[in-house]
Amino acid sequence: MRRELPYGEGTLTAEIPDRARVISNVEAVTLPPVEDLEATVRQALAAPLGLPPIRDLVRPGARVTIAFDDATVPSYGPIRRVAILAVLEELEAAGVPRERVTLLCANALHRKFRPSELGALIGDDLVREFGPRLTCHDAEDRDTLVDLGRTSPGGYDVEVHRLVAESHLTVYVNARYYRGFSGGWKSVCVGLSTYKSIRWTHTPDGMSMSVHDNRMHALLDEMGAHLELRLARRVFKIDTILSNPLQVARVFAGSVDETRRRVLETMETLFRPRRELARERFDILVYGVPDWSPYAVFSHVNPILTLISTGLGYAGGILEALGKPGSTVIMATPVPERWDRVSHAAYPEVWERVLPVTKDPYEIMSRFADDFARRPEYIEAYRHRFAFHPVHAIMAVYPLKRLSHVGRVIVAAPSDPAVPRHVGFETAASVEEALARAAQLHGRDCSIAYIQQPSLQASLIPWASALSP
Repeated sequence: MRRELPYGEGTLTAEIPDRARVISNVEAVTLPPVEDLEATVRQALAAPLGLPPIRDLVRPGARVTIAFDDATVPSYGPIRRVAILAVLEELEAAGVPRERVTLLCANALHRKFRPSELGALIGDDLVREFGPRLTCHDAEDRDTLVDLGRTSPGGYDVEVHRLVAESHLTVYVNARYYRGFSGGWKSVCVGLSTYKSIRWTHTPDGMSMSVHDNRMHALLDEMGAHLELRLARRVFKIDTILSNPLQVARVFAGSVDETRRRVLETMETLFRPRRELARERFDILVYGVPDWSPYAVFSHVNPILTLISTGLGYAGGILEALGKPGSTVIMATPVPERWDRVSHAAYPEVWERVLPVTKDPYEIMSRFADDFARRPEYIEAYRHRFAFHPVHAIMAVYPLKRLSHVGRVIVAAPSDPAVPRHVGFETAASVEEALARAAQLHGRDCSIAYIQQPSLQASLIPWASALSP
């Protein structure tokens, strides 16, 4: 059968054996978009889950922080802006003028964003109006951080932006749930936190996209409960499910725990557990990798993002569920060696100096994570020159853990074979050649799965590349 695989900025046609199983890595059901987004948001705010309405949570003249998902969350419609405006209306009705409100971009260890880029997220008029009261989180500015101690019983450090601790109310606008990965307490306890806290969840085994029994969010729930206990007040949350990258399907408002619970009830109808997608396990898994990464917004991908973060991470999240131990992964991607040395300042060093030493993500974490987290030249770039935090480049290689299950990776049709070979991957001139080579290892009757990946090419993202530096 002929298939069009995502491939860089376009597609690649490949002949896949007819006996191959076609398995979808996208939603089983797509929800229709709401007809009136503003009305939907207002309805959610009028009947919040687990908390009173916003106007009942504040007194006149209160100080309020409205935090929102940064641009790495792949939500390209107006939900952030619409939700912020609706919250401002609620606050004004309660006697809180806009001058008492601060807008805070929850970029965690991601890079900060320029005013023009924030304008793409929330509107240029809000950027102009709020001026110095619109800021990006700085995980290295000790003057804007509060240490809330450790949780019990886990003993996890909880550090958070000072505005969360000192505002009379914090409202968080989530722009999208990506399976079970985002939302919930991850918004605050990661998005507005520091490496000291984030290191507990962002490990080779810690991060999870599971909708069901998500181990990462179990830890984050403990952090969130500790945060609210220490602050003696609640965080108000707006959580969002998208119909597509531009349109919203569901909006829930209220307490962090209740909104996440309602979101997951809906997500369970959209995504089957990955281990239930097929009864059998496969010798060979084939898919394409687009030039897309949440960490390349307003920028471009690099070999770490393409081969590891997206190739084995976001796109490869299905490998352990569907592949036999020792299976072969065939990913089609041109993966040119190009680097944005402004946005991804530390990434080239990880590529050039860390990966040649070891491909073991556990060793990389133990030997290099703390060192990169303290590197002053990269910290300065994070704080003042729109670069990702240096430890982010280390965390981006943690999906290499899938190599403990996968026997080998063959990159089909790379523009420069030396690039995937740098991380120990094999190369083939075409998908067909890669399939033939894999069949020599697994046998002529080997089982094959062709995995349909989400369509996330830059062409679907109207503002993601328009403002590239």
